[in-house]
Amino acid sequence: MRRLTAIFVLSLALTGAAARAESPDKTLGVEIVTAEKADLTRKYSLTGEIQARDSINSAFPIAGRLVEVLAEEGQKVKAGQVLARMDSVQQQQALRAAEAGLKTALADHGQADEDLARAEALLARGATTRASRDAAEDKLQIAAGALAQARADLDKAAKALRDTELTAPQDATVTTRMAEAGQVVGAAQPVLELALSNGVEAVFDVPEIQLTRHVSGEEISLARLTGTGAEFAGTVSEVSPLVDPATGTVAITVSISDPPAGLAYGEAVRGTATMIEPDKIVLPYTALSVTADGPAVWLQDPQSGRVSLRQIGVESYETGRIVVSDGVAAGDLVVARGSQFLYPGRKVRAVEAAR
Repeated sequence: MRRLTAIFVLSLALTGAAARAESPDKTLGVEIVTAEKADLTRKYSLTGEIQARDSINSAFPIAGRLVEVLAEEGQKVKAGQVLARMDSVQQQQALRAAEAGLKTALADHGQADEDLARAEALLARGATTRASRDAAEDKLQIAAGALAQARADLDKAAKALRDTELTAPQDATVTTRMAEAGQVVGAAQPVLELALSNGVEAVFDVPEIQLTRHVSGEEISLARLTGTGAEFAGTVSEVSPLVDPATGTVAITVSISDPPAGLAYGEAVRGTATMIEPDKIVLPYTALSVTADGPAVWLQDPQSGRVSLRQIGVESYETGRIVVSDGVAAGDLVVARGSQFLYPGRKVRAVEAAR
């Protein structure tokens, strides 16, 4: 009896040892995908702002103190409409002085003209000398010069008075007030920003990292963030060559050929761009393993059926998938599910994904 028991125990031990010896070679069923290059479609959505296609800064040509700013933001103005006024006391005084100077010059010129006529008449009768006649002519020429100068001074004073009123150069919409009544402004200092009535565009600040290729001329789907949210089309017309150092973004301008009714300057819009990037390898997120050296995936050798760990570069992490930049080639067999049970050299077989 003891002998039979010993044989039975020995048999169990040998059986267990054999099972443990065979376990490393046991084939594990995993989900496997074949890496393939394909076009990757991506959609990017950002919020931008409606701006005027052309805008100008309206400013006084002279320095002075503002007494009135008549235009409000969002107000539509007509060409020649007064937008702001500057203190004009000095200019009015200068104009009155110039007017008085012109009257004096006119009187002097008239008197000199009469004196010349009288001198010529006396010379004709022999009652005066030619020198006296020539002196009268010289006085007339001097008076004529003084009259021309007085007229120029009056024109200058009148223009200086006109310059105390800021007018719209053409039909426009006021988008920004940059100064208020009581403020002292310098010559050419902007007081108002005017949007000219010749079209609108949308401006987006796009992170530089998203600009992976040339986008000029791309069509963009736009939608208002208010109202029905109906979509309308736009085209990328300009990409700024400079990156904003504070935000790391690039300004992209989208022209709008047929804007919807009521679209206002400063209104927020959503822009969506669909971009197709060719020859990208995309793997399911479940294929990703993390090691001390970075991201990796398990690859199956098609000849032996055994797996090995391969370090990879990841271009981007997306919902449910990763875009591989290097480390995986088209045709590689990648373990998509079951990687937590793997170790280098383990033999695996492909099974269908669970539905």
